[in-house]
Amino acid sequence: MSNPQQLRYSKEHEWLSVGADGEAGVATVGITAHAADALGDVVFVQLPEVGDTVTAGETCGELESTKSVSDLYSPASGEITEVNQDVVDDPALVNSAPFEGGWLFKVKLSEEPEDLLTADEYTAFANGN
Repeated sequence: MSNPQQLRYSKEHEWLSVGADGEAGVATVGITAHAADALGDVVFVQLPEVGDTVTAGETCGELESTKSVSDLYSPASGEITEVNQDVVDDPALVNSAPFEGGWLFKVKLSEEPEDLLTADEYTAFANGN
């Protein structure tokens, strides 16, 4: 699965889509297909709650798979405006649709995200280049 060009990526393997739903200053966050593959079958998702404040580069939740438990990092700073209840109810969406139905949360940005990679830069990073 290739990484969508319109998204930006963190080195912690999260993706960020700014204003995708027509909401200015609100970004959608998920994990990449690379991360979902590395995790294996995701069986539990712990997400921040609506109203929580997250900080770029800091942990804000957990993803538990059949292999391990991994921290979830926020690629941007701001206030959580929505969490994907579908993923909480069916964590396998993270594996089956990481860039669509498997998104994790939305954040109202308090500042422009920095240090994010383009799709091509992320692909090279994820492949160890």
